[in-house]
Amino acid sequence: MSIDIFIVLVYFAFLMGIGWMFRDASSSTSDYFRGGGKMLWWMVGSTAFMTALSAMTFTGVMGKALTAGLSIVVIFFANALGYFCNYLFFAAKARQMRVISPIQGIRMRFGAVSEQVFTWATVPSSVLQASLWLNGLAVFASAVFNIPISTTIIAAGLVVLLMSLVGGSWAVVASDFLQMIIITVVTFIATLVAIWKSGGVTPILEKGLTEQPFVGDGYSYSYLFVGWFICIFVKQFFSTNNMIDSYRYISAKDTKNARKAAILAACLMFVGPFIWFLPAWYVAGNYPDISTWGLDALGSKASDATYFVFVRNEMPLGMIGLMMSAMFAATMSSMDSALNRNAGIFIKNVYEPHINKNASEKNLVLASKISTIVFGLLIIVAGLLMSELKGFGLFDALMLVSTLVAFPVLIPSLLCFFVRKTPDWSGWATIAVGGCVSAVIAFVITPEIIQNVLNLPHPLSAREFAEMKSITMGVVGHIVITGGFFLSTQLFYKEPVGKRAEEINEFFNNVSTPVESTQDEETVKMDSKQQRLLGRVLVMAAIALSTLIFVPNPLWGRLLYVLMAVLVGSVGYLLLRASKKGLQEKIKYAAINDSI
Repeated sequence: MSIDIFIVLVYFAFLMGIGWMFRDASSSTSDYFRGGGKMLWWMVGSTAFMTALSAMTFTGVMGKALTAGLSIVVIFFANALGYFCNYLFFAAKARQMRVISPIQGIRMRFGAVSEQVFTWATVPSSVLQASLWLNGLAVFASAVFNIPISTTIIAAGLVVLLMSLVGGSWAVVASDFLQMIIITVVTFIATLVAIWKSGGVTPILEKGLTEQPFVGDGYSYSYLFVGWFICIFVKQFFSTNNMIDSYRYISAKDTKNARKAAILAACLMFVGPFIWFLPAWYVAGNYPDISTWGLDALGSKASDATYFVFVRNEMPLGMIGLMMSAMFAATMSSMDSALNRNAGIFIKNVYEPHINKNASEKNLVLASKISTIVFGLLIIVAGLLMSELKGFGLFDALMLVSTLVAFPVLIPSLLCFFVRKTPDWSGWATIAVGGCVSAVIAFVITPEIIQNVLNLPHPLSAREFAEMKSITMGVVGHIVITGGFFLSTQLFYKEPVGKRAEEINEFFNNVSTPVESTQDEETVKMDSKQQRLLGRVLVMAAIALSTLIFVPNPLWGRLLYVLMAVLVGSVGYLLLRASKKGLQEKIKYAAINDSI
């Protein structure tokens, strides 16, 4: 067994250990899907950050970086801006909905019909996105272990599915925190090596970027790129600030922790691009001929293994295993959002209210796990189908799905926070209109149509058309037509009466009323437990990393592992220290109660 495979197996053992540590934490659906609404900000913030990260970041996106220049980082800065808007407004509103499943908020705002339409519009798009994330992981794993992509999709999908079942949301969010620390440290080290071997950042950019450093290759119409640039920010704003994706924050213990989680995710997403892309541009400058990479089995998708090429050629022995672990970690975090969230939506919005109205909590938890398995298998099947996708790289395929498939749902689920006087049918009708808009863009619009409408002197390049179709046209079409339709439904608004009036009033009263947690003994105990368990895991991870100094490497390679162990161990130490302080608070509360 190679050292890299051994490292991956040890990492999986850590993740399974986290699941075992939280095995008794999910006695209800509230615990299973949102940790009972008791999670601290640094756990919630880490899962919000990791949900937006996947192996796609280090496969399809890195492959895109070879030709797209600096423009590729725009996506992540747009994400950072979206998370900052979470901090300003949406994280608080999401937590204050006081729901277990985000679609329960849709039910309160738009009624029972929209609840079902949103359910069955959200679940398929989520499965498609997760299948693309799994494809990104499969490309990387295939390059590492030299096995077919389809085999990797099945094996990796089953591993991720198994991990997602263990411990419910507590284990998921806790593992997200560990994964965030590991992937941040590993990519930071890789960037340091790239800078060291190049003699600075400037040489990397000078050699690795194309003749058009910011725009990249494939654009002859600059105003089309400007349109794409603006639409990326609009798209990511809607993607990070809407009721459906509020599952990131409904697990926070209170409004304050939800907002702090959002600013943590914003900071991590802002800093990330400065770390992640330098190794990819190092490869572009030092290994420009993809045919020499020795990855012929990947065919046209060989560029998606850019980050692997850097780790394989430039990093010390054993680092491939750590990077592979990080890829699994990132994909597992993203896929779990599809598995856990979809299962939650199905159980709370279909199974419990319509199939088994009198189900006990024990029955609901069992049904939740069965649903997770079913959705996991669906993602694997979709991943196999996506692996045969032609005409788009992984990056463009992900953008196409997130814009044309998912975007129609985001319009009403964001605007409904601001626009109150729309009829119940405005929710599902807006999705229907958005579906028509997406269908026209996907199946009717051709490069020739765009060329004729815009009166372009020569045809669009493959990149121009792909990015117009996957981003610009989708965003503009949905903002103008789909969004315009939702706003126009105000003309048909009639004041609701009876139960619907009560539900709508409850929704808006909830989202405007902060959730405040009390610092009683039970709360302090739960906070301390989170810090203690995660602190121990990180200290153990640091010890495991320190053993890699015995792998036969030059001195600089061994020192890198020492640095990684110190960084991970320091975070673990801080958590254990905070936990000890929490225990002291618990003792103080106990003493006060005894005196009373």
